[in-house]
Amino acid sequence: MSGFITSVLALIVTLGLLIAFHEFGHFWTARKLGVKVLRYSVGFGKPLFLRRRGPDQTEYVLAMIPLGGYVKMLDEREGEVAPEEVHRAFNRQSVWRRFAIVAAGPLFNFIFAILAFWLMYVIGVPGIKPVIGEVLPESPAAVAGFQPGDRIAAINGHQTPTWSVARITLLDETLDADSVSVDVLAEDGRSRSLTLSVAGIPPKQKQKNLFSNIGLTPVRPELPAVLGKLQAGGAAEQAGLRSGDHVLTANGEPLDDWMALVEVVRGSPGKPVQLEVERDGAVLNLAVTPAATEQEGETIGRIGAAVAPAGPPPPELVAKVQYSVFEAVGEAAAKTWQLSALTLRMIGKMFTGEVSLDNLSGPITIASYAGYTASVGIGAFLYFLAVVSISLGVLNLLPVPLLDGGHLMYYIIEIVKGSPLSDSVQAQMQRVGVAFLILLMTLALYNDFARLFGG
Repeated sequence: MSGFITSVLALIVTLGLLIAFHEFGHFWTARKLGVKVLRYSVGFGKPLFLRRRGPDQTEYVLAMIPLGGYVKMLDEREGEVAPEEVHRAFNRQSVWRRFAIVAAGPLFNFIFAILAFWLMYVIGVPGIKPVIGEVLPESPAAVAGFQPGDRIAAINGHQTPTWSVARITLLDETLDADSVSVDVLAEDGRSRSLTLSVAGIPPKQKQKNLFSNIGLTPVRPELPAVLGKLQAGGAAEQAGLRSGDHVLTANGEPLDDWMALVEVVRGSPGKPVQLEVERDGAVLNLAVTPAATEQEGETIGRIGAAVAPAGPPPPELVAKVQYSVFEAVGEAAAKTWQLSALTLRMIGKMFTGEVSLDNLSGPITIASYAGYTASVGIGAFLYFLAVVSISLGVLNLLPVPLLDGGHLMYYIIEIVKGSPLSDSVQAQMQRVGVAFLILLMTLALYNDFARLFGG
């Protein structure tokens, strides 16, 4: 229950911050360009908080439904305007001023991302060094010459101090390429430059477990086969297993670590597995039948048990990415640009079918990630905020009617043809935009529920 409350609160904070900043972009720019702002609202529906302030008596509103917001400006198309204020109406502004006001919302999303990344880098981001644990035989990584113990130092010249940086950099560099250059440091300190080919990996697989697809796994401290949290009603619980149980053998074979138990369970869907378990100093013999589960076209076994929480990683594997106050500005801007470009490319590949639509997420997934990152620490939550802000900025710039990008498209057409689109054409395009957004939200919610109930 506490996890649910954390997720809900983190979602409200996330959406509240990002919506407020986005709408403030419209609000601030409109005010600077002389347009009268009637209302600045975070959320939709019934106002929970309303104050009128300033010479224009602008309404500042916090509304009940925190799934959006808006800035209402003086406009002759929405009501009668006093003659002395006509010059302050939005519709009377030049096309360039209207363009600036609308574009300011997404622009402020990118500014927010830069600020979040800047603070994250100043505080410091802990991570794990990208040291390779296993290289699968005959995999692209093995063909390239990777060895266990190698540390990935750079990908196409981009430094990779942690696994998280290495993952996003490898995805970015391979999304439109068949090979990349990877600099590695061996255990003895010698450096090598390797050419990694990803030509045989389908585009839809590049954004899913990319390192597994190329045959690399991170080095991991050995975890004993000790059970952690059990799924309620799962096979492990039904078999009488408990959290804290140390599984010594499976089908009579000794288990060296947790992964050895995972391999036995995965390979035994629907088949009983005899376990020898140590509990409170006593040794018990229990039989568990892993549930058969479909995963990417393969039937595997699952017992509904997680590994017991591990201790802190060895100091030699720990890395911290941190910059000075001034250095962090450039790094934050570069990170925002990298993720913005990557997000746009991923969206483009969704339309061409090269990237799975499973990547779309709705409020349930966002709430889950918000709660998790908030519980992990301020650095993780700042990264999450920046990524969501970038996604909102990019999505709002798409040329879809009802979105900011749709209005910008109207203004570009107006600049080119010298006059605005007719009201009837705009109305037709609005209907198309509504249908598209409904379809998009339906798909995102479907993905949310599929993740929620499908694990």
